[in-house]
Parts: sequence; structure tokens; C-alpha cells
Amino acid sequence: QVQLVESGGGWVQTGGSLRLSCVASGRTVSTLSMAWFRQAPGKERELVAWIRTITNYADSVKGRFTISRDDAKNTVYLQMNSLKPEDTAVYYCAARVSRYGNYDYWGQGTQVTVSS
Repeated sequence: QVQLVESGGGWVQTGGSLRLSCVASGRTVSTLSMAWFRQAPGKERELVAWIRTITNYADSVKGRFTISRDDAKNTVYLQMNSLKPEDTAVYYCAARVSRYGNYDYWGQGTQVTVSS
């Protein structure tokens, strides 16, 4: 079993920055595929960024968000810069053991609100 706990959400003005953290327990993050998703009210859940041996990003956040991993702290981060109101959502950390397929483990989510 893998447990994920997110933190770092909050309120920020347009153009501001936030850094989300996801602390994992039960397995080391270097052996997992890790990702950040988000879901805005009335919208489908969106895959934002993922990392295992390489990183990748949704087009909507490319160049503004950076996913990274600290193996010593067993933590994955999402640095979010140049935030826009459309980035407002609940952000979820997710993990899977396999390289492909559905994500098996989810955090509780952290709210990010960007005001215009």
C-alpha cells in the first residue's frame, strides 16, 4: 500500500506561484510513476504532469509548471509559476507501480485558487 499526502495549496493572485508537495509512504517514489492531476468544478479530472524516469506535462501548463522528485524525502513537488485563474482546481497527487495504466493510489487533494 502507498499513502500520499498533499500540501501547499492556497490562494494566490494571477501571475503568482505556489509549490505543492506530495509525501509518499509505503514505497519509495523512485520506484513509482508519480503524477499530479487537477479537477475544477464542473470539469473532468485532468492529468497535469507526471514523472518517473522522465517528466511530461499537459500543454496547458507546459513552461509554467515543473514536477520534481526528492528521493531522500520521498516527496514529489509541483512548482507552479505564472498562475492563471483557469488553474483554479483541486490538485491531486497520484501514484502507480506499473509504468503504464491506471493510477492506483491517490491523495486527498489540495485546493488551489487563483484570483484575477
